[in-house]
Amino acid sequence: MSRPGFGSGVALLVVDVQNDFAHPDGSLSVAGAEAVVEEINDLIRQATAAGSQVVYTQDWHPPSTPHFDTDGGVWPVHCVADSWGAQFHPKLVVEGPYVRKGVGGEDGYSGFTMRHPVVEEEMSTGLHELLRDHDVEHVVVVGLATDYCVKFTALEALERGLETTVVRSAIAAVDVEPGDGERALAAMVEAGAVVV
Repeated sequence: MSRPGFGSGVALLVVDVQNDFAHPDGSLSVAGAEAVVEEINDLIRQATAAGSQVVYTQDWHPPSTPHFDTDGGVWPVHCVADSWGAQFHPKLVVEGPYVRKGVGGEDGYSGFTMRHPVVEEEMSTGLHELLRDHDVEHVVVVGLATDYCVKFTALEALERGLETTVVRSAIAAVDVEPGDGERALAAMVEAGAVVV
């Protein structure tokens, strides 16, 4: 299997490797998630050694938000700000800045943007600006979950003109419907991403 190349102009995006998704006790635990943490750590070490920027995204929700099934949404309560579930998985190497999504109850899966749940206004998480400030032209996307936040982060990176690579061994899918993860990978490839 080929590996992504790191160096100047390349950033590793580590998407939502948080307890509620990555730990077996998490409220939205993704099957196989813990198994990819060490693979992600290996990529973090490679990226850091090559001088690439490593950036993390975190869901960071208020206790009540239309995103949650308790408030009319589709997902169980997860990644509530300052909770255990919102923290990065304890085995994840964290060596770089992070951006947080949903801080004010906004919705959205991409690491780049989020939407106000009522007026639908779209706003930046700050990720694009951070990458631009570091002259990033190519992103390598890893993390959770393949069929949601990884997919939409990769698609938006492509829309913003960034070369985009997704590392298959460093992602895991929710698969609400069987095959969602594979369909997400196919959609990313169709949009121009390279899956390695």
